Amino acid sequence: MRFLSDLTAGMLAIFESKDRAREETLRLSRGLVRNCSIAIRCMHRGELTEAERLLTEAKSTLRKIQKLLRDHQDIRYAGFVNDAEQELAEANFIYSLISGCDIPAYDEIGVDMINYLSGLGDATGELRRHILDLIRIGKPEEGEYFLEVMEEIHSTLMLFDYPDAITRGLRRKSDLARSMLERTSGDLTNAMEMAKLAKSIQASE
Repeated sequence: MRFLSDLTAGMLAIFESKDRAREETLRLSRGLVRNCSIAIRCMHRGELTEAERLLTEAKSTLRKIQKLLRDHQDIRYAGFVNDAEQELAEANFIYSLISGCDIPAYDEIGVDMINYLSGLGDATGELRRHILDLIRIGKPEEGEYFLEVMEEIHSTLMLFDYPDAITRGLRRKSDLARSMLERTSGDLTNAMEMAKLAKSIQASE
């Protein structure tokens, strides 16, 4: 006669393995997100060498996560790994813009396609911050390029108009990108007009 303990022993071992993988990837994901956040702060301060180091470390961490979850795809798509990949995509995108490098594709970063697009959407917030920094230091004209990038991001996200079951909330990111774009466009236009007025007054004096 079979006992339930015999039938479930193998199942229990699988669950134990899955739980260990989840705990370890949670820890690694937190470190990845932290490195990306610090890297973005470094970019805004012009510390690109340190930002690049942190992004390289974050990519290495993601590879470890993906290896750990190779046999646990249910955990891979539970949520927190998606968040980490989005942060990595966002940070790499911002780095490429500020440093003047080519924008990396999703497979070059090593992230899921939807997480890549979500990361682009999140990047509009950092681009807005960068433009406001340029306005504060009296270089609003340099912000025009980054505003054009924000417009391109929004236009790109609008192309992926599919149900949320496929895009996992991408439409919300698109709406947020549009909001960021509209606000930043107004701020930059005002700053450019103020700069023109100041130059005109200076010239007349």
